[in-house]
Amino acid sequence: MSMTFPRIAYEALEVCNGVTMAAVETAVSRAGLAAGVEALDIGAGNAAVAIRLAETFGLRVTAIEMDPGMADLARARIAGAGVEDRVTLVVAAAADVLARTRPVDLITALGTTNVTGEGRPTPEAALRALRRHLRPGGWLLWGDLVWLSEPPGPLRQIVEATNLYAGHDGWQAAARTAGLEVVVAEISPKAVFDDYARALTDAARRWLEANPAAPEAGSIRMSADRVGAMLEYGRDHIGFGLYLLRNPG
Repeated sequence: MSMTFPRIAYEALEVCNGVTMAAVETAVSRAGLAAGVEALDIGAGNAAVAIRLAETFGLRVTAIEMDPGMADLARARIAGAGVEDRVTLVVAAAADVLARTRPVDLITALGTTNVTGEGRPTPEAALRALRRHLRPGGWLLWGDLVWLSEPPGPLRQIVEATNLYAGHDGWQAAARTAGLEVVVAEISPKAVFDDYARALTDAARRWLEANPAAPEAGSIRMSADRVGAMLEYGRDHIGFGLYLLRNPG
């Protein structure tokens, strides 16, 4: 299978987003979940979050990843961690899996793409769709890009090519509109997001230096340059928000 920029970049990261694993663990611990309960990790990426949910909290996790290349990485990480009995990888679109999955106690969705299966969902639509798959009293750990300030039109158009985003207050308002209780709401420190952005492009640069003649080198370089330019241009406007939300019933 040919390499892609996301596959290269996310292999170099612990969490495939601008947030630390410590922040994820702290938020999940607030839910007070018992060992053995069911969880979904949507957009599993390199499976680090799904693995941590199994290892630290004893949860039974279905990890959903749509990208086949990323799924190969996730599968290898799950096997390497020895948690195949507690983490099940499903390679499919999130909306398709949700349609045939019973409600669970926890959903983690960090930087997901189109969880509704209906194009670019609004924040309210995405959160409302996920709430339907939570048991009464269940929890959603939602993390996504957040507008720190009103972005220039071209930046918004580029960043929102697949999803629509909101400011910090907007995400919380969307959660309440979707019928969810906001328990934790925080923005990653700027240094954390900057380290994430740097790690993406540095990983691609190292791979390109080691594989200059690879057939996919041109497309990987183009993707790395585009993402790097977008994040640099949007540095004062883009952050990452983490929200622990509860389904009251």
